[in-house]
Amino acid sequence: MDSYTSFSQNATLVKTNSFIRSVYNWMAIALALTGFTAYYVSHNEAMVQLIYGTPGLIIILIVAELGFVFFLSARIQKLQATTATALFTIYSILNGVTLSYIFLAYTATSIVSTFMICSVTFLACSVYGMVTKKDLTSLGGFMFMGLIGIIIASVVNIFLQSSAMQMIISYIGVVVFIGLTAYDTQKLKTMSTTIPNNATGAMIRKGALMGALSLYLDFINLFIMMLHIFGGSRD
Repeated sequence: MDSYTSFSQNATLVKTNSFIRSVYNWMAIALALTGFTAYYVSHNEAMVQLIYGTPGLIIILIVAELGFVFFLSARIQKLQATTATALFTIYSILNGVTLSYIFLAYTATSIVSTFMICSVTFLACSVYGMVTKKDLTSLGGFMFMGLIGIIIASVVNIFLQSSAMQMIISYIGVVVFIGLTAYDTQKLKTMSTTIPNNATGAMIRKGALMGALSLYLDFINLFIMMLHIFGGSRD
């Protein structure tokens, strides 16, 4: 192997590791913002009354969240990196507002213990997705269909209000988001190795933000599903 080839491979490895590190840094920032916001809102009586006492407001906030996700996914390549970063940050905070109910519904001990369980599970799945040689594309497609099923079942259960059905949805959800975590991590690895040499810093940051958004959503949803299973009610 000549020195040029060795240098090129080392440069690619550095670029890949830098991109992946950036993804996980942004994900960690988003989780921190969401957690802090949820805790703050849940301990502010005026905000709790506003959000949960105003008819339809929580629905509007959830719709706004979905709008952020779809807009970022569809338009991020046409946005300025600073705009994409701002939208990603706002989305993380907005998600914290809608997830503030967690601190109202569950004990602090169960929230912390479930978060630890979720973190270890997520890490294991992410490591698997990073190191496995197996192509997880088919798994990702299967898990996406499972996600659609979860969404439909959850909407139906809004009207049924069945605790048994919610528990079934939660167990299936854990499996689905475990699979999606591994799949999205492998996609992230593939993306990191195909970054063009002439890619600008703005292009790389936008790619990192999209990777962080995917993993962030996997983590948040896995945590919520686990909380339904392991969480201790404050009642």
